[in-house]
Amino acid sequence: MTEYKLFIVNAFTLDATGGNPAGIVWLDEDAFPSETTMQKVAEKLGHSETAFIRRFDAGADVDGIDGVGLWPEAEFDPETAAFETRYFTPVAEVDLCGHATIGGFYALLESGIISDNNNYVNVTNLGPLAIEIVDGAVFMEAGEAMSVAHIDGKDQLKEIYGVMGLEWDGSLDRTPQIVSTGLPDILLPVEDETKLSAIAPDFEKLADLSEDYNAVGIHAYAPLSKADGAYHVRNFAPLYGIDEESATGTANSALAYLLYRQGKAAKGDELRFVQGESMGMPSEVRCLLRDDAGELRIMVGGNAIIADRGEITFQ
Repeated sequence: MTEYKLFIVNAFTLDATGGNPAGIVWLDEDAFPSETTMQKVAEKLGHSETAFIRRFDAGADVDGIDGVGLWPEAEFDPETAAFETRYFTPVAEVDLCGHATIGGFYALLESGIISDNNNYVNVTNLGPLAIEIVDGAVFMEAGEAMSVAHIDGKDQLKEIYGVMGLEWDGSLDRTPQIVSTGLPDILLPVEDETKLSAIAPDFEKLADLSEDYNAVGIHAYAPLSKADGAYHVRNFAPLYGIDEESATGTANSALAYLLYRQGKAAKGDELRFVQGESMGMPSEVRCLLRDDAGELRIMVGGNAIIADRGEITFQ
């Protein structure tokens, strides 16, 4: 039996409060435990996601692990700057999780395994993704952004808004879209923050609806707030055992991409998303819209705090 470091990290904290907790298991150079073991650990910890992180095997053949295309102008040593991560909800493995990535690399930073204001690579089931540490904040490259579907049928709209405890009356000039930056989410516009607060989903029906649309869940958002210059959002994923989540990196990076496509944001902008207020866990997710040789690159991240630490043993 081997003991490993275990962290509980609140990622995307707002003024060192709130955030979204994730379990982080640091494996160092050891191989991943069995999927059954990792699933049991995630279920026992009970957080929306648990990340298992190890040093990347520099001898493995993975395109992009040398940093080319990720950090073309930076010196990059895969033996010290590359890591590999797998993510588990309490019920299943997922390919990517934003807040568990931010929390995981913050734990590495606080442990002295990585250093501030440097670049790293995180190898996931989606491939290698860039990690940037900026003045103590952690940013991760979002997965490839793509619009999956536009939901505009009258019956579909009535069903989706009805499942969320809202009434669709056709007054909005926007309709839901399914967008992915690694995980597909239904991005659901609502009229204002009052309507956002009023959302009361039927979680069983929402899980079925998410499965029907092949989406993780619903990410609801209000228009840009004039009061604080942020978008206020709520995220629901009961299909994966998460009724509501206080901060969601992948869904907010998908929303950043949608806002860019709609002309409401441009390359060079930083977008802020406030989430978790209805849960008493206010969180802030930041998205940097980078111009990468004419292409859009979304970096999503924020601040974090370590809520607890200890050790865990696998048999």
